[in-house]
Amino acid sequence: MKLARIAWAGAVHEAIESDGQLELRTPAFRGRRLSFDEVVWLPPLAPVPRARTVLALGLNYADHARELAFKPPEEPLAFAKGAASLIGHRAFTVRPDGVQNMHYECELAVVIGREAKNVKKGDAHDFVGGYSVANDYAIRDYLENWYRPNLRVKNRDTCTPIGPWLVDAADVPNPMNLRLTTHVNGVLTQQGTTADMVFDVATLIEYFSSFMTLYPGDVILTGTPDGVVDCPVGSVVVCEIEGIGALQNTLVSESNRTPSPTR
Repeated sequence: MKLARIAWAGAVHEAIESDGQLELRTPAFRGRRLSFDEVVWLPPLAPVPRARTVLALGLNYADHARELAFKPPEEPLAFAKGAASLIGHRAFTVRPDGVQNMHYECELAVVIGREAKNVKKGDAHDFVGGYSVANDYAIRDYLENWYRPNLRVKNRDTCTPIGPWLVDAADVPNPMNLRLTTHVNGVLTQQGTTADMVFDVATLIEYFSSFMTLYPGDVILTGTPDGVVDCPVGSVVVCEIEGIGALQNTLVSESNRTPSPTR
């Protein structure tokens, strides 16, 4: 099942994909169908009763590490992101004025389905609620250390589109064999496979849960393959993962920004 959260008719709704349309699950409108163009897409993450933890991985694909002239890490290189960075499908990402290199990063997003603490690798997939597509933009101008990106590189408002769907974990039998692609203005610029992750999904859940509790709705962004390029203002970027979905967003300038709904 593919789940979405959308804004329509002055309210936020949950919906599912049904025959190329959105079928509302809101009780007052249950069963009503809408086209993809009738709604505003929101991050496909249900509200949570506590602050949402968003964990992201650096250099988690060997080819991306080589692209940057680094060797693959020996343990996960992780950093945290704020929820304000999350926006939905077809929303707008702000490119700061004056920066010279801002690039996409197509990533498999893992959404935790139940509380996880000290999880063993062999049981890790039982704690996954679903998967989505994320685009973890990076601004290289502000980069000081590839191994520990500072906040201005990776933790900016609007710089983590996610969606359009949250796909049930049961519908993704092998998350470690999915093709990833990115197109910029219709041109293929990035391709890879989740099979090339340095640390797979189960290893990451085991690692994080060994020292922190993961709660339902928390998100792990699992890194990107090589092939990242600078995206100027006006770029339409589509990150797609086989079986999960195609996430589109557009870059706008800081001085002429269009607000993007985030909840």
